[in-house]
Amino acid sequence: MTGGKVYFVGGGPGDPELLTLKAQRIISQADVIIYTGSLLDQGLFRAARSDAELHDSARLHLEQLVDLMVERARAGKLVARVHSGDPSIFGAIHEQMVALERAGVAYEIVPGVCSAFAAAAALGNELTVPEIAQTVIFTRAEGRTPMPDGQRLRDLAGHRATMAIFLSGALIAQVVEELSAGYPPDTPVAVVAYASQPNQKIVRGTIEDIAAKSKLAGIRAQAMILVGPALDPTIKERAGERRSRLYDPSFSHSFRRRNAHGPAACDQCADGQKTDEVE
Repeated sequence: MTGGKVYFVGGGPGDPELLTLKAQRIISQADVIIYTGSLLDQGLFRAARSDAELHDSARLHLEQLVDLMVERARAGKLVARVHSGDPSIFGAIHEQMVALERAGVAYEIVPGVCSAFAAAAALGNELTVPEIAQTVIFTRAEGRTPMPDGQRLRDLAGHRATMAIFLSGALIAQVVEELSAGYPPDTPVAVVAYASQPNQKIVRGTIEDIAAKSKLAGIRAQAMILVGPALDPTIKERAGERRSRLYDPSFSHSFRRRNAHGPAACDQCADGQKTDEVE
């Protein structure tokens, strides 16, 4: 590996305060910043050097993008390739990394706050609720990019897990049609556009009515679709029925003894039960 270095930086869902400290540091030190202009606001780059080059990757195809990164890195430059959310989820970085390796250019991935988690935060929901949902599926609707066998929405819907559907806001009618193959019509669905940003928009509904509600709200793209029984707003009213075992006073693990009388450990009721189970 020669020359400078390329950092694939997770820019988060849009709120500048959700950048990691490492992401902020790299952006502030970068000679070159290449960002997805269709998804990221330049406000994220207030800490950038005044002499830093800024390039909107929306105007570049893959070969142009790679040529730019390779040329600057070989010149000893620090290149920040900033993606929305986390670059490892639908970030299209695989082909970029392959090209950099072939060119002998060093790179590193810096994780970012995923838009699915920003959407869950905006909704005030946990995606994994005991006895209701313990699995989260990250996927997308089939569009111009074909889905592998067994991974289409209708195939995954049968699990009835919490599903985070990326890049599919404009395909909401297709999405609900496929989800109907496995989820009941009254399954909760939420569409969150521009999560964490000032223009954030939230639409709640069910498999049965979310398409119409989303269309009425004018949501077309840049939206996260979350679906599954864990999104039911009435779950909080029944929270006592489905508590996590992790904090149950009768449940011990390597950091806390079982105590039938309360949360504090005591010698009288520690019965040797021990586990490393986590929430």
